[in-house]
Amino acid sequence: MAPIKKKRAARKTEALRASLWPELDTNLLWDAGYDDGYTPVPRTMPIIMAIINDLTKGKPAGSTFLELWCRAYNEMYVSLAAAAALATHSGYSGPKAVRMWQERVEQLEKLGFILTKNGAAGRFSHAVILNPHKVIRHLYKSGHSGVTKEKYEALAERANEVGSEDFQVKPAVAATATAAA
Repeated sequence: MAPIKKKRAARKTEALRASLWPELDTNLLWDAGYDDGYTPVPRTMPIIMAIINDLTKGKPAGSTFLELWCRAYNEMYVSLAAAAALATHSGYSGPKAVRMWQERVEQLEKLGFILTKNGAAGRFSHAVILNPHKVIRHLYKSGHSGVTKEKYEALAERANEVGSEDFQVKPAVAATATAAA
């Protein structure tokens, strides 16, 4: 596999890391450009998971969402057929693990984070993961009590910090110019 060309910021960070830990064996680090088993994760995922846990109080579904995300890759599709494995990887164990996992999947669907379809594996056979920033924004704007102003603003601030455009208000100038034409 050809090496991935690194951005200037990444090169600067690597130089800083090398100056701080000159003895570090970089073979011990995860290398997304070479190591298998990698999927892109939003840099806002910790706050996304915290908001999901707030929305699903008593039956937190943040780890279930993360497990689904980590299986989805760029297509944002997940087969749910291996319910026992998905439940275990989401952090549930014991005789009720699959049932607890299914309850979390149902919560994620009711809140709008995922869409599911029936199939050979039953009620939860297939899922599509929707953009969590857009889902949280919709829930907040519609007044859902589970999305606090504090966490919503923290998510919007972090999204802006990392360059996500999900929370940016589109300028009205472009819409006005289009309407005038």
